[in-house]
Amino acid sequence: MLPERMIRHGRVEHDTWHFLGLAEGEDLATLPEGAIVVPLATWKARRDELIARPQAVGVWLGPLDDPAELAGDLAALSIIGVHFPKFTDGRGYSTAVLLRTRYGFRGELRAFGDVGRDQLFYLRRSGFDAFSLAPHRDPVAALASLEPFTVRYQGSVDDPVPLFRKRPDAEAVR
Repeated sequence: MLPERMIRHGRVEHDTWHFLGLAEGEDLATLPEGAIVVPLATWKARRDELIARPQAVGVWLGPLDDPAELAGDLAALSIIGVHFPKFTDGRGYSTAVLLRTRYGFRGELRAFGDVGRDQLFYLRRSGFDAFSLAPHRDPVAALASLEPFTVRYQGSVDDPVPLFRKRPDAEAVR
């Protein structure tokens, strides 16, 4: 289960989503009521049943999951979570960029797992707009990490135009 407080759109909020399949051996035969986020394998096996639910549904991707498998279902998903099993695993950044740029996902994109405040700025630049920090980390203290830099040199999902293209003489640089 994820921490009860998370960061969404630059604010700390109460988490209303239930992320399923994170506990070792968790039985997903009976799905709980309320807004749920299921692993990709569960989505693929029970897609029609999940879409028919009256409550909101989302999918979470692990480091080995291919976001292309959700390309045709993005309109049915309110949220996509990307699991970071350890803070040194950067594959989730690429997943976020693909979901936002190649597949056009516009819903909530949440990083969760072993996520720390030092990662938030870069996670947001990759397309994430929500973050569930590791349980031992304080989301209120982490808010300052969302805006540590006033100037960004390279383009990214949140601002695709690199700094040198924003200069008044940018046309001369080409």
